[in-house]
Amino acid sequence: MMIKETSLRRDPDLRGELAFLARGCDFVLPSRFKKRLKSFQQTQIQNKPEKKPGTPLPPTATFPSSPRPLSPVPHVNNLVNAPLSVNIPQFYFPEGLPDACSNYEQTLSKIETAFMDIEDQKADIYEMGKIAKLCGCPLYWKAPMFRAAGGERTGLVSAPSFIAMWRKLLNDHHDDASKFICLLAKPSCNSLEQEDFIPLLQDVVDTHPGLTFLKDAPEFHSRYITTVIQRIFYTVNRSWSGKITSTEIRKSNFLQTLALLEEEEDINQITDYFSYEHFYVIYCKFWELDSDHDLYISQADLSRYNDQASSNRIIERIFSGAVTRGKTVQKEGRMSYADFVWFLISEEDKRNPTSIEYWFRCMDVDGDGVLSMYELEYFYEEQCERMEAMGIEPLPFHDLLCQMLDLVKPATDGKITLRDLKRCRMAHIFYDTFFNLEKYLDHEQRDPFAVQKDVENEGPEPSDWDRFAAEEYETLVAEESAQAQFQEGSFEDYETEEPVSPSEIGNKGNKSKIVTSSLSEKCGKLQSVDEE
Repeated sequence: MMIKETSLRRDPDLRGELAFLARGCDFVLPSRFKKRLKSFQQTQIQNKPEKKPGTPLPPTATFPSSPRPLSPVPHVNNLVNAPLSVNIPQFYFPEGLPDACSNYEQTLSKIETAFMDIEDQKADIYEMGKIAKLCGCPLYWKAPMFRAAGGERTGLVSAPSFIAMWRKLLNDHHDDASKFICLLAKPSCNSLEQEDFIPLLQDVVDTHPGLTFLKDAPEFHSRYITTVIQRIFYTVNRSWSGKITSTEIRKSNFLQTLALLEEEEDINQITDYFSYEHFYVIYCKFWELDSDHDLYISQADLSRYNDQASSNRIIERIFSGAVTRGKTVQKEGRMSYADFVWFLISEEDKRNPTSIEYWFRCMDVDGDGVLSMYELEYFYEEQCERMEAMGIEPLPFHDLLCQMLDLVKPATDGKITLRDLKRCRMAHIFYDTFFNLEKYLDHEQRDPFAVQKDVENEGPEPSDWDRFAAEEYETLVAEESAQAQFQEGSFEDYETEEPVSPSEIGNKGNKSKIVTSSLSEKCGKLQSVDEE
């Protein structure tokens, strides 16, 4: 249908309707129609003076040949750009959704009354636990609240200073994640770095009943705190930025797990983040590899892990800086204890989302976000060489590639993305095939139907990391016990009242709390969290 320009001039209703359609809807107009409408608008701009928005359209008038019109015509641009008075309610609340029903003044009144019952109306960090409960917060928020109210400077917090701090926090932050970030973060920061967690975790070490045995072993404090911090960032910091935001806190289970510490006396039952047994396993694995005990692991040291099960090429990628992070990144080609925590969890639980990202970064040699067939062949070559050295005939790469593509089912032929690996739920088999020979051979010998059953199992099964940590802990306890019995000279004469190792302390809190000198030396030599 052809529309003549004169029809636009003579029909004010059509002109108004077209101007309304052009307001934010250009994408539906054909290019030829838009060109004619634009030409018409430019003509009106040149020939007519501006009029205020909202001026009623004049009666239809014919235009003489003179360049200056006899009757005014409304400015089309004013119609197009007239603001719409639409009231859109706020839908984004970065500090949490405000609760209009909350009675903050009543809570503050209860807090003030509680301070009245404290000597000198000043609370120390232990009495701050009662205040935290009155605020509706978990018990182990008490250390961050104590510091935020200025208690670190004087050792005590007065009622006015705490109430002023808490009133401001309630006015500006409306959910637990936002409040938690505000309490722990540095001034003017809206995210948490690793050192921000130290006061909170030191309070857990000092006061949790499941860690009372550590009071006699202060050399373990910094090591345990380092491990917990790395596990928190491994799970919560999904952006890999090194800074935890309130959004990441909301999406994680960290605050819920932190609240569980108040209810569970056996800290080993809380396998997420805080388990002492898990810390002990990680720490002992690191110490076994650090042969020269220089507080770092070299590339040669890491290659010895699990009897050299990992290929040299993947270890080179780890030390290339693909996944190492923090202040000690690439410090003379050595891995710190903090980086080792990430490696060990990723190695033993390749189903974990962070682990899948960890190994994808290692295998993506050119950093283009895609695993090409060249990169897969590059890592599989070493696997073939190692199998041939063991007298095992390797599967040709072409045949293996067909298996892996059937396993992953990438969205784009010949290109495997991170999304593909997360979606297929078989990333652990894929990764082991290319750089972990021992686990690759185990997968080859397993019943394929059993593998499929594992994938389809949606129950709350323990993770691969939980299973590994439990098995390794039992092994370490058995080794410690056997060594202690051997040193006593007789297995029959061994008594539980004798000095026990930290591994036994973790399970036997009601028995002797003595740390062996050898492991105390290990912890003492490692530098503090702050220095890392």
